[in-house]
Amino acid sequence: MWKEFKTFALKGNVLDLAIGVIIGAAFGQIVTSLVDDLIMPLIGLLIGGVDLHGLHFQYGEAVINYGTFLQTVIDFAIITLSIFFVVKGIHRFKRKEKSKASESPAPKKEEILLSEIRDLLVQRYRNQGAAETKITLRGMAPRDERRHRSN
Repeated sequence: MWKEFKTFALKGNVLDLAIGVIIGAAFGQIVTSLVDDLIMPLIGLLIGGVDLHGLHFQYGEAVINYGTFLQTVIDFAIITLSIFFVVKGIHRFKRKEKSKASESPAPKKEEILLSEIRDLLVQRYRNQGAAETKITLRGMAPRDERRHRSN
């Protein structure tokens, strides 16, 4: 049982998830501080110095703190927006890397010349008759013929 637990706990996905949760919690604290200490005071100034945490109404003996709820909704919106921009940036970076990797470099002059020489030799041997020269030209078809064969 201990071996099974150890195998499960030390898998890469579990460790990645644990690290993500820890970083997410720290990120949440940063965003909460951003909202509480920077954004909400500015919003309070714009709406006349009202502190959202203090907004409430009382119904009988029950106190309904809708200001705290509004604060939580604003926190959620800012966290979600922040994560959206981070994920969007990561996807943009991955697309750039993928496009760089998929671009093949242009052939060098030597490669072009060698391909042309090969194509000329193949044509020459075909014109002479491959049966007479007993030469097998496997893998030496000119570029144009290879395109037609694959289609």
